[in-house]
Amino acid sequence: MIENLFKGLFDTDLTTVISVTDFLLCIFVSLVIGILMTFAYMYRTRYTKSFIVTLALLPAVVCVVIMMVNGNVGAGVAVAGAFSLVRFRSVPGTAKEICTLFLAMGAGLIAGMGYLGFAIMFTVLMCIMFVLYNRFDFGTKKNSKKFKTFTITIPEDLDYTGIFDDIFSEFTVTHDLTCVKSTNMGSMFKLTYNVILRDVTREKEMIDKIRCRNGNLEITVSNQVTVGTEL
Repeated sequence: MIENLFKGLFDTDLTTVISVTDFLLCIFVSLVIGILMTFAYMYRTRYTKSFIVTLALLPAVVCVVIMMVNGNVGAGVAVAGAFSLVRFRSVPGTAKEICTLFLAMGAGLIAGMGYLGFAIMFTVLMCIMFVLYNRFDFGTKKNSKKFKTFTITIPEDLDYTGIFDDIFSEFTVTHDLTCVKSTNMGSMFKLTYNVILRDVTREKEMIDKIRCRNGNLEITVSNQVTVGTEL
């Protein structure tokens, strides 16, 4: 009686039915995989509660989907189309978030195909590499403190073309004017430069020289950051 409860309405004698025990085992392993990936992602990474919950449940969701469409080509194509539609209803994510979601989907797919040992092995290896890359700041720019962004306000009567080139040549390795913006009803300009300092200890000296050049107007110095939605 209980077994009939889990049979599909359209199942035939030729249809292979997943047993309740196998179903629960695959779900349990997928949930464990989700937890492992979640803890690996949380290590030295900024995160939100919604993303962490999603990451923990995603392998189990993918696992169930794969188990249900296993052997059914038509259902598999339909599910692939449904997954592609989800992308257009989500906000842009960082490269790390997208990679983690793909890892979770891959692990869930392996578990859904019934290869639970391979799913666990894949998850453990990926989590170890994920933690190691974060631990050793793999891909981080060397001497990142030297990468600065200067926002300098000048009067409208000053020609901003090359006005600070001599100062930048003295204190920076490279400098690049990335943005020019008029402000205060067009009476001033705001210039944005991305620079690499020669010596971070001389930053104050550089700002003082720029102040003499721009009439002691506002100067903002900040660390260069990469836009969060960029890959």
